[in-house]
Amino acid sequence: MPVLSDVITTLDTLWPRAWAEQWDAVGLVCGDPDAEVARVLFAVDPVQEVAEEAVATGAQLLVTHHPLYLRGTTTVAADTFKGRFVHTLIRHGIALHVAHTNADRADPGVSDALADALGLRVTGPLVPAPDDPAGRRGLGRIAEPEAPLTLRALGELAAARLPGTAQGIRVSGDPDRLVRTVAVCGGSGDSLFAEVRAAGVDAFLTADLRHHPASEATEHSPLALLDAAHWATEWPWCQQAAAQLDAASERHGWGLRTEVSRLVTDPWTVQLPSSTPGAPN
Repeated sequence: MPVLSDVITTLDTLWPRAWAEQWDAVGLVCGDPDAEVARVLFAVDPVQEVAEEAVATGAQLLVTHHPLYLRGTTTVAADTFKGRFVHTLIRHGIALHVAHTNADRADPGVSDALADALGLRVTGPLVPAPDDPAGRRGLGRIAEPEAPLTLRALGELAAARLPGTAQGIRVSGDPDRLVRTVAVCGGSGDSLFAEVRAAGVDAFLTADLRHHPASEATEHSPLALLDAAHWATEWPWCQQAAAQLDAASERHGWGLRTEVSRLVTDPWTVQLPSSTPGAPN
């Protein structure tokens, strides 16, 4: 059975911390490097219900995509929700490791998992990493469906293949337009519109699209947009990451057991669509 430091070394090989943005907070958050690890749980969000799931499943390590402490803090007191989260983990001997923008830039990374969930073939990164001469790593991915499909069909595919959320999939563009190439970015992607336009793709699937960037993007070009829930676009990475650790465990003869949280931790819980689109009379 490996100890935590062995597993963390493997995770750092899969998603080196040097690949993370300077503002990011990745790596080991809490945990004893000498403690044995037999079971690992993967999740998107470090929230209390995920901590309690880790306890219930008997995990010794929780790996999340989103950081717990992204900015500085002066307390881990249990009367704050982040402090309570950490206290729950430490009390039950569970370590926390974060792979965020370093996992976004990896090959395979978060956007590869998103494309794979939709059955899209990745042809390369949307924003290649400057330190990758092979041109495989970077932010976002450019991908193609097996055959051209309408924007409506692509939206329906995303709604069917991604985890269900209250938001579902929002679509901007002619639903009958044919889509041959798609840019995908797991998580918030509206900072990448310039790169998406430069790539010349037919559609862009991401999350957290804000009004003004989306409006300006559709004015600049006939680019179609698909906006999914942030959590839903990143959850497929958990399955991909667990499979990668499974493969490493088999190579090392560790016998680790990995699980993926299926708790829906997207913060939005209900959608009330307008009965008739348009401004009131």
